[in-house]
Amino acid sequence: KCISTSRFLVSHSIEGCDLTMADQPKRKPTFVKVDSLRPGTNGHNLIVKVVDYKVVVNRTRPDGSTVQIAECTVGDDTGAITLTARNQQVEMMTIGNKVYLRNAKIDMFKGSMRLAVDKWGLIQEANEEADFTPKIDYDLSAVEYELVPATDD
Repeated sequence: KCISTSRFLVSHSIEGCDLTMADQPKRKPTFVKVDSLRPGTNGHNLIVKVVDYKVVVNRTRPDGSTVQIAECTVGDDTGAITLTARNQQVEMMTIGNKVYLRNAKIDMFKGSMRLAVDKWGLIQEANEEADFTPKIDYDLSAVEYELVPATDD
């Protein structure tokens, strides 16, 4: 009898049982809309269109490599949000480009939400036609949040 206790098990063999991740079917990602994003959440999969971008950091390190950070306005038919793109991600942020954001998270910057895709996530160009117009008048990054201490009532 083979028992797997970890979902991160890469390869394991017990008395003739070969357990690999290939044996488990991959589940399809669940995509959410921009208007459902909330502060401090993560693991979001979105399909968005790039509306605007601005490179805010473009530096060369002493070892010769470059660091690029761009703030991009991305959105879908429910709203828009600012995405912080880093290094190779900046290359995909051309205006009008439709992208998949996988395992994105919400970071807070100066009291407003910023969408980010770190090393555990993925940004891919969407291969399907853009069938929506981003709703840029509902910008979630324009909402300023304030940390309020909880009261015991």
